[in-house]
Amino acid sequence: MRNNLFYYLVLLILTLVDAWLLAHPNLIGQIGIFWYDYDYLDTLPKAMGTVAATVVAALLVGLVIKRMLSGPLAVVLAIGLFVFCLFVVFQTYTRFSTGTYQFTGSGFKTGAVLLPAILAIIFGKTSYDVITTKRSKKR
Repeated sequence: MRNNLFYYLVLLILTLVDAWLLAHPNLIGQIGIFWYDYDYLDTLPKAMGTVAATVVAALLVGLVIKRMLSGPLAVVLAIGLFVFCLFVVFQTYTRFSTGTYQFTGSGFKTGAVLLPAILAIIFGKTSYDVITTKRSKKR
């Protein structure tokens, strides 16, 4: 139980940090948020809601995978989501390193990369839990 408490505390801290980073871009990032109508990142409460909703949805998907799916299907789905999130981390990093996104400020870029990294942590733990949990055979 203590490990789960620490895990959720780390997720809470990462969620708060990510929302703060996304809500505080530099001037060019603020113009981009206005121009592309990213109103869900305008203020800290809106960014917090967006990031928290995404993290809670990922936690619920992980819970469904762990509790309701059978062994092989759960393993494949959890590992697939983990690998997909790692791909999105890489894709987000490369997107924010080139083009106009590179001028949005280092904090905003870090926040943009941190969200899929949080999701990768969630699905990585889900994968670990599904792989290490031994299920008894039903008769």
